Amino acid sequence: MTIEVGLTGVSKVIRKKKCSRKTSSKRKPSPPAKTISFPLQRLYMSCIDVFKGDGTVPSPADVQKVCGILDGMKAEDVGLSSNLQFFKAPGIAGVTPKVACTTIYQSEKFSLCIFFLPANAVIPLHNHPGMTVFNKLLIGKVHIKAYDLVTSSDQDDSVSPSQPKLASLIADGVYTVPCDTSVLYPTSGGNIHAFKAITPCAILDVMGPPYSKKDGRDCSYYSDIPYDALPYERVVKSEDERERYWWLEEIETPKESEMEGIDYMGPRIIEMS
Repeated sequence: MTIEVGLTGVSKVIRKKKCSRKTSSKRKPSPPAKTISFPLQRLYMSCIDVFKGDGTVPSPADVQKVCGILDGMKAEDVGLSSNLQFFKAPGIAGVTPKVACTTIYQSEKFSLCIFFLPANAVIPLHNHPGMTVFNKLLIGKVHIKAYDLVTSSDQDDSVSPSQPKLASLIADGVYTVPCDTSVLYPTSGGNIHAFKAITPCAILDVMGPPYSKKDGRDCSYYSDIPYDALPYERVVKSEDERERYWWLEEIETPKESEMEGIDYMGPRIIEMS
């Protein structure tokens, strides 16, 4: 099966393959190299300096450095245009469009990926355990909802993982190009988030370190439940606070999390040994 993708005025045909929310560290042979995108190369070089591996979080200065590069990046810097054929495929009534993903680069310390969302496509509510993630919207308009789990010193560690957990709503709004880069951290900034495309979207993701089941960074999915809907002890008192807090219940991997994996056909980076 093939799908045509327009890359900055060039029409390419790429192979389409099944993939899950998690990315693979295996890479297929690259197509002939294109002209290097200097913003992309600078992003790659910055990530080498910033991401130190499992268990580390970039310093505020390093976060600012990566954001400074991403904030200035445009779709053209990764070989994309708003005329992507992927976005023009006709939708099927009653069927949620499928998201596609492509990996620009991946190592044990960080990964650079792009997610393509047709209008009305969703990336379900999911977490990023032990990860720092930068999201840069390159094309379109998207609704983002994000939460952080609420933890306390008297929290009972014996509570079943299946029991809903209290979470604070961090973001719930629509973002349109151009907009600033959003950053989430292992325990703050909206570590659990979901996307719904209002128009066709392309989102550049920088994740450090990437998902890794063997290293305990597997992706979990959630459903959000209004605070007053469950009969748990009320730990939030005021009306304003109740609107800000929700329960998150871990669920089985949803069908909407399945993605189509496509080969990256944009500008290449020069990898450092």
